Amino acid sequence: MLTTILALLAQQAAQAPPTEPTPPHPAPAPACTSELHGQFDFWVGEWEVEPNGRDTLVAHSRIEKKHGGCAVVETWMPLRGLGGTSLNHVDPQTGIWHQKWVGSAPGAVEFTGGFTDGKMVLTGNWPSPNAPHQLIRMSYTPNEDGSVRQHGEASTDHGLTWQTSFDFIYRPKETRE
Repeated sequence: MLTTILALLAQQAAQAPPTEPTPPHPAPAPACTSELHGQFDFWVGEWEVEPNGRDTLVAHSRIEKKHGGCAVVETWMPLRGLGGTSLNHVDPQTGIWHQKWVGSAPGAVEFTGGFTDGKMVLTGNWPSPNAPHQLIRMSYTPNEDGSVRQHGEASTDHGLTWQTSFDFIYRPKETRE
């Protein structure tokens, strides 16, 4: 009898379609938690932005760390005019930071750079339809009071000389009176 049952089970197994083993789930990508990925963390937060040296609110800005720490995303919300967004990330193989800015004007601007001398410095070519293209250098500096300075400089001679284009202080939203 046992021989008959085993023969029937073997016959059924031979007739049943083969089942494929369940593929293993891919391991999740490692989060971007290295020191290199954390170089721009000082800019993450909810901010109120004013010109350096003046107590006049000109914008709100939300800076978020996204995608497992691999991206730093800014949502720029000026009180006048239209806003924009920047996507920032570091290439872990080269250590170079990249920023892509897309605002209300057509097109996008790309910046590259890195953390040096206690600040993030990014440089890119800013096209302008009514003026010569400008090389823009932005320096983001964390201040002891928890604020961040974003100093923008422009050059029309390929970086030989620089002039301040904008100078903002980002203050944490909850500390502004």
